[in-house]
Amino acid sequence: MPNAPCDPPGSARSDAPRRVRVQRLGPILVDGPVEVELEDGTTVRSDRFRVALCTCRRSRRYPWCDTSHRRRVQDPPS
Repeated sequence: MPNAPCDPPGSARSDAPRRVRVQRLGPILVDGPVEVELEDGTTVRSDRFRVALCTCRRSRRYPWCDTSHRRRVQDPPS
C-alpha cells in the first residue's frame, strides 16, 4: 500500500483527532502517520495512512502486526 503524504502542521486535517479501532481478536488499527514509544523508550514511526499495532506480541515485526494472531486452520485427518 502506498504511503500518504503527511499534512503540514496547522492544517485542518492535522488538527483532527486520530481514529483508533479496537478489535477483540486482532490488532489495534490507527489512522497514521504515527509514532509509537516502546517500553525501552525507543520510538518507531510509520508514515502509512493506517497501521495495525500488535496486541498479542506474536508479531515478528512488533509493534507492527504481521497477522501472527490469526488462528491457523489445520487440515482434517485423512
